[in-house]
Amino acid sequence: MDLRKGRNMAVFCGEIAVESKGEGDILDITGEVEKIVRGSGIRNGIATISVIGATGAVTTMEYEPGLLKDFPAMLERIAPKGLHYEHEKRWHDRNGHSHVRASLLGPSVTLPVRDGSLLLGTWQQVVFIELDIRARRRNLAIHVIGE
Repeated sequence: MDLRKGRNMAVFCGEIAVESKGEGDILDITGEVEKIVRGSGIRNGIATISVIGATGAVTTMEYEPGLLKDFPAMLERIAPKGLHYEHEKRWHDRNGHSHVRASLLGPSVTLPVRDGSLLLGTWQQVVFIELDIRARRRNLAIHVIGE
C-alpha cells in the first residue's frame, strides 16, 4: 500500500458551459472535461463534474444512437411526464417530472484521473443530460483533486 505521506494535494477548478435543446438532450462533454483535466497539471487523483442547477444531470454512458433513445425512454417509464407532481402546485411550471428525474440521476459524477487523463473505459463517455422542459444554458463545474 502506498500512502504517500507528506505529499500535498492540489485542487484545480474549471468550468464549461453547454447549450441544451431541451428535455432529453444528451450531450457528450468528454472532450471538454478531458481538456480541463489535462490543463490542471494534476497527474493522479479524481475529477468531479457537476451541473449547477436542479433539473440537469451528469453521468457516464456509451454515447451511441441506441442508448440516446433508450435512456429517455427509461426515464419516461420511471418518472412519466403525465403524472401528478406536487412540485407543480407551487410553481405551475409543468416540470415536476424533471426535478424527480434529476434527483434520481444526480448532479455529478466523480472519475479517476491517472497519468493526467480521465480513466474511462473504451466506450465510456461523460455526458450531460438536460431534464428540464425547455432549452437551457448550463454551467458545469469541474474540480480536479490530486497530485
